Amino acid sequence: MESDTVALLKECNSGIKMGINSLDDVLDRVQKSDLREILRTAKKEHEKLGDESHAILLKYHEDGKEPHPVAKMMASVKTGVKLTVQESDTAVAELITDGCDMGIKSLHHYLNQYPQAEECVVKLTGKLIDSEEKLRKNLQCYL
Repeated sequence: MESDTVALLKECNSGIKMGINSLDDVLDRVQKSDLREILRTAKKEHEKLGDESHAILLKYHEDGKEPHPVAKMMASVKTGVKLTVQESDTAVAELITDGCDMGIKSLHHYLNQYPQAEECVVKLTGKLIDSEEKLRKNLQCYL
């Protein structure tokens, strides 16, 4: 049970960091203030969930997990290329929506992969999924 708990927690922690990095990559390129506020709010929610995941990791005497360097690099390149070709709020919304979709898919995969994880980590994963779904919904009007 503890190994599933820690493994799921580390994946959540990594995904949160990836989400924050992605939001940081686009925030200064956003033109509309209401979109910028949506993204800032999402970043704050991710930071709060990151703090929560870190507190649980400390309980298990574990460190967080950094996003995979290749995935991080590919996301950064995709963002750079897309926003160079099409610098618009629509492009930002598309990038972040794609990231939300990948995050939601990954989190569901990890929930299935680590079925013995403790309830508190399953709930944290659910909160992260909810946060990603909410962000994705909030971005629909910018697509």
